[in-house]
Amino acid sequence: MAIDTLGQLAEAVRHFGRERDWHLYHTPKNLTAALIVEAAELLEPFQWLTPEESLNLSGAKKEAVRQEMADVLIYLVSLSNCLDIDLLKAAEDKLAINAAKYPVAKARGNAAKYDEL
Repeated sequence: MAIDTLGQLAEAVRHFGRERDWHLYHTPKNLTAALIVEAAELLEPFQWLTPEESLNLSGAKKEAVRQEMADVLIYLVSLSNCLDIDLLKAAEDKLAINAAKYPVAKARGNAAKYDEL
């Protein structure tokens, strides 16, 4: 089955967990902990690489990154399912907040935090 939308992914993740009774363990605390573990695993292939090397991953390293990114996304979607949060709406709202905090005229080409602009 092809998954083309975030809604379809959310339903597929929900179904996958329910088939295995994992929803019994998927509390916000547990899912957040799992998400952090997976995010740390996402960092591992980049450890000790130069910025240039991190932009030019070997096939095997790129696949490892791909798999870890999928794990992070799946746990994030599981958490959104658990808390009934619309991830797309949350991202849209956060982009609007960030646009106000980081106006283009001040933030373009500047890595400073918003309170330092």
